[in-house]
Amino acid sequence: QVQLAESGGGSVHAGGSLTLSCVVQGYYSTMAWFRQGPGSEREGVAAICAGAGDTFYPDSVKGRFTISQDNMKTTITLKMTNVKPEDTGEYYCAARPRFSSCDSQWALLSEYYRYWGQGTQVTVTS
Repeated sequence: QVQLAESGGGSVHAGGSLTLSCVVQGYYSTMAWFRQGPGSEREGVAAICAGAGDTFYPDSVKGRFTISQDNMKTTITLKMTNVKPEDTGEYYCAARPRFSSCDSQWALLSEYYRYWGQGTQVTVTS
């Protein structure tokens, strides 16, 4: 069982920065951040493998978002820079259970994640 709690959401002007945090209780193989805008499907924006620390991003955020995990693997951070209005949405952290695989082919697909946080809202104003 993995429990997740996000924080750090808020309102930010376009071009600004925001950092989200996800406190993790339990062990995971892969952690990811997803976002869901109004009327949109949930989209993966960053993922990280617990072991090797490999990271994955879609083209829409590559170079602007950075996912990281602390040494104890109890906090996952998403640093968002040069944010755009289209980054607006509810942001969720998600986890795959320990001993499951971490693979680039599905790391950003929501159906592969079992555990989810409650979400934190990010609003980017122009």
